[in-house]
Amino acid sequence: MEHQNYLGIYLSKDKATVVCLSPAGRDKKLHGCFTISIQDKEQQNPHTLAGLIARGCADRALQFSEAAIALDCALFMQHNVHSELNDPKQIAATVRFDAEEALAMDITDLAIAFQITSGAQKGSELTVFTAQRKILSELLSCLQSNNIDPVTIEPDVSCLSRFIRQNASSSDSQQGGTLFGILSGRRGYSIAPSKSQKAAAVRTFLLGPTQDREVLLARQTVTTTASASGEPIRCLRVFDSTGAVDHQQLGKKLGIEAVVIDLLGSAGIQPQALADCPDQVDFAIAYGAALAHLERAETVDFRSDFMPYQGKKLRLQKTLKYLSVSVTLLLLAVGLYGQAGLFKQNKYRSRLRRNLEREYAVVMLGKKPAAGTNVTEKLAGEVKRIRDVKSGQLSITGEESIALKLALVLEAFNKCAAETNLNIDVLTVSLRNVTISGDTSGRANTLKLFEAIRQTKLDIVEHSYGLKGARDTFSVTVKPQR
Repeated sequence: MEHQNYLGIYLSKDKATVVCLSPAGRDKKLHGCFTISIQDKEQQNPHTLAGLIARGCADRALQFSEAAIALDCALFMQHNVHSELNDPKQIAATVRFDAEEALAMDITDLAIAFQITSGAQKGSELTVFTAQRKILSELLSCLQSNNIDPVTIEPDVSCLSRFIRQNASSSDSQQGGTLFGILSGRRGYSIAPSKSQKAAAVRTFLLGPTQDREVLLARQTVTTTASASGEPIRCLRVFDSTGAVDHQQLGKKLGIEAVVIDLLGSAGIQPQALADCPDQVDFAIAYGAALAHLERAETVDFRSDFMPYQGKKLRLQKTLKYLSVSVTLLLLAVGLYGQAGLFKQNKYRSRLRRNLEREYAVVMLGKKPAAGTNVTEKLAGEVKRIRDVKSGQLSITGEESIALKLALVLEAFNKCAAETNLNIDVLTVSLRNVTISGDTSGRANTLKLFEAIRQTKLDIVEHSYGLKGARDTFSVTVKPQR
């Protein structure tokens, strides 16, 4: 699965080797590997190299969750530095000062990684690696722009040492006295594992096309042996990717046993798996870079000094940001949906309220329902009172009689006012009857008004009408029917 795959990248100025691994029980599963190189010097830049790496992974469908970089030895320097401290945390806090003093130079623009090779009461011996921050920043920027954000950036020799420790070291080599001499097409590495030391003694060196590889390996073997805490080297394990080194002759020259090792066989890799990766040493270095994640091993990491890895943290923050935005939009949508229903209900209630007030005013002689009034009970009481009045169970006198007459007259007006173009000049209400004077737009409309009055249970006691210009005037006296 993608989240179990780890990418190891051995990176130089013009070449990169990529290995994709995943755990498979106690073993490792190789999903693919390839090497790319840039022959045109004008195109030898980190941006082009990062693009080719990303394209190579895409072409081979190599999916991964984390990546690690093994930095070519031509891009960093190695130094031996002494620290007065023994605690790793204290050493990490002061290693820049110790390195600056030992190197007698300003290291502001350098990234530092280190490993503790030995310790005693007087302090610790360190192997310090330095690289230009500008170069590392450019590499990171180009890789990140291609969706590759390496967790670690380590020296290539550190990754190769991890590969040897995990795959090629035998029981006798772990007891000390064994030196690994590894030669690739352009680089050489001397690695002396030791159980008594905190880390292997390592050296890196460049190989020119015209150099005698056997002579150079012999010289580097002597130098590495001298720095390996004085432990005698009993066996030299040799691997030369070009096959130019005669290990037997080399062993005789050094006076120790020299044997050839099988890098691929030690890791259980079949030769056909390296069809796209011609140099086995480059493969082993990239493999060792990926092992840092699979084995949760200690790393000699340049990133921890100048640009600590925050990929997981940034991805989590980005995920939380998108999640919070999504939840906010969802809550807004739910709120708007609820508010839309509530707004619709309130609009309907407001319309009913307006209709109720209008009808209530007709029944209750212009009064509006007061706040908190139970309108249903109020109207039911008024209906009962009217029925009681009509049945003779309740008499109406005084103001109640006048109000009833006025209500009936208004009801008659409402029936035909718009149709007859009714104008009322005088309306007189007494205890006995109501006198109305006004005009309409014509005699037919005046007669419609009289008919509306009769339909409203009012009797016309007397009436008169006449003409005044284009209007038909009238005067009518009415009283409630018995």
